[in-house]
Amino acid sequence: MRRRESGGLVPAGREPRRVVCVATPCWAGMDLIGALDLLSLTNIELSTMGRGPGYVLEIVAAAPGVVTSWPGLALVADRPYSSVTGDTDTLIVGSFDEPGVARRDRQLIAWLRRMARRTRRVVGLCSGVFLLAEAGLLNDRRATTHWEYCAELASRYPRVTLAPEPIYVHDRGVYTSAGATASIDLLLGLVEEDFGRRVAHSVALHMVLFLKRPSGQAQMSVPLSAGLAERGVLRDLQSWIVDHLAEDLGVLALARRVAMSPRNFFRAFSHEIGITPARFVERARVEAARQLLEDTRAGVDAIAARCGFRTTETMRAAFQRVLRVSPHAYRMRVTNGGGLPGLNGRSVRSAASRRAL
Repeated sequence: MRRRESGGLVPAGREPRRVVCVATPCWAGMDLIGALDLLSLTNIELSTMGRGPGYVLEIVAAAPGVVTSWPGLALVADRPYSSVTGDTDTLIVGSFDEPGVARRDRQLIAWLRRMARRTRRVVGLCSGVFLLAEAGLLNDRRATTHWEYCAELASRYPRVTLAPEPIYVHDRGVYTSAGATASIDLLLGLVEEDFGRRVAHSVALHMVLFLKRPSGQAQMSVPLSAGLAERGVLRDLQSWIVDHLAEDLGVLALARRVAMSPRNFFRAFSHEIGITPARFVERARVEAARQLLEDTRAGVDAIAARCGFRTTETMRAAFQRVLRVSPHAYRMRVTNGGGLPGLNGRSVRSAASRRAL
């Protein structure tokens, strides 16, 4: 007998959860291999606690055998995905080399549609998100992927509400991740969802993981997401700004620091980094504040002062511009595990330029 739980089919009693992992050729194996490692370790941890295995893992591909190999390492599929029958608790789609191939493998796309109907939750890791999108499983849902693919995903699949900043996103039974270590963060979140914080914490300790990065955490820091200046003096200034957020960071003060006229400084900074100095400072302050909201219990007033906002209202207005949410609402969403908009101030539904990311 099987019972329904949270809108899907899950094993009754102590029966382990069936996890089917779809492997495709990929030059970087961390996404799927890391996920398998984490789930296997979860079984070991549950055993040490006197409990049965939590997951039964199956690796499938277009054909059985070696899917991808690296020097001294090979990823081998147990059997073809077409042979999978019955209900599945979790379906994981790994990353692959060329997102464009998603449109060409019609058999895999059709199989994913069928499998999704008898699966409690579907997971897309990194570029594997493109397969879910092509199958229509992300229509009218929020999703993320690796930052390099965000513009392409938004352009190809306008019905997907792209959230380019978070490391992973959950929307009504479908989970997507940015890739690499973000995929491990996502899987650790699923373990906590399935077996509780104690088990997830034990797994994280053994894997020397941070328990746990919130799903809304940005993929990139402000200097990386905004771009690095070509001139060394401006690159150094970017780093200095991030470390001195409580100081005067107006154009006049910053121009003096790099021995440039205000007009020349504004022009050079905006051209090389892609955003104005004021916009860069605001984003740096918002990122620092959001980290303090996530990692500390400090009050909004104290965080505003520490991050260089003149008043709490100034910080609130900056959060609304950048994240479209108040500081209080941001802390509540992170605490409750909800999704968050991107650092560029919105979840993206249409094509987005790389500069916006």
